Amino acid sequence: MLRGNHSAKIDDKGRLKIPNAFRALMEDQHGAGLYLTSVTGESVRVYPMPVWLGVEERLRRMPSTHPARLKFLDRVNYFGQLSEFDNQGRVSIPPRLRQSAEMAGDVDVLGQVDYLEVWNHDRLLAKFDRDPFTDDDANALAEFGI
Repeated sequence: MLRGNHSAKIDDKGRLKIPNAFRALMEDQHGAGLYLTSVTGESVRVYPMPVWLGVEERLRRMPSTHPARLKFLDRVNYFGQLSEFDNQGRVSIPPRLRQSAEMAGDVDVLGQVDYLEVWNHDRLLAKFDRDPFTDDDANALAEFGI
């Protein structure tokens, strides 16, 4: 399970060194293959390849003309690219996604149970401000026993 957060940096070549705690867990459970993408272009999602293949399998069960499926696939393919860890535990963020998500300098790497989400630090704090956790959110989670 990928949980918590770690600070990291994007180097001048657009590479992110995945924090060791996350990398070790991902490689041990899923190998080195990754799919990097985004739905909104605001952040980078780093999926272990087996997890991404599970997403694709669930998408296959939807009608191929379903509008939400088409929107989702348009975006994750526009921003997406296959990747893998290099020998130093880094991943290269595709240029289009790096620019859209403002991936430079300090970033935050958040565990999202089965994938990682990488945010420009300032952009993440702004997201928290504009979209606070509300009582409605707490009630929605309570319906699932959380």
